Amino acid sequence: MDWKDIERTTGLAFPVDYREFVVSYGGGEFDEYLSVSTPPVPGSPYGDLLDRVNPTLSDRDREDLSALLASDALPPLLPFADTASSDVAFWLRLGAPDSWRVAVFRRQTPHGLSRWTIFDGGMASFCLAALSGEADVFSERLSTGEAHEFVSWRGA
Repeated sequence: MDWKDIERTTGLAFPVDYREFVVSYGGGEFDEYLSVSTPPVPGSPYGDLLDRVNPTLSDRDREDLSALLASDALPPLLPFADTASSDVAFWLRLGAPDSWRVAVFRRQTPHGLSRWTIFDGGMASFCLAALSGEADVFSERLSTGEAHEFVSWRGA
């Protein structure tokens, strides 16, 4: 993966933990539930990250997220992971890439609860917290009692 070329052609730099993850593992899925996207890679069904820059949100979803951030202006968003339940993990692209926080949009929530959760950490710590059960941010809880499996498109 040529990160300098991606930054030059798209204007996007990525956090170090994400770049290291992609170089080591590539795109793929944790436990057939949480999918991690990458920039385009020939042959990878997970290489759609750059197609998703600045996603469109409904007015209500923008307002709800803005309220959690205590800000009238949302930082640019970039989804980097999805679940089988159609939840989406976004980077809040504010400041240097290594300081980006994660915002999760939950498709299914109990009535009256926010569909958004803010995680104060990067991609790697977010995935670890979700897999360990430390963070309950998705529509379905990931199993915490067993070993987790990451299946990369490279091994498919």
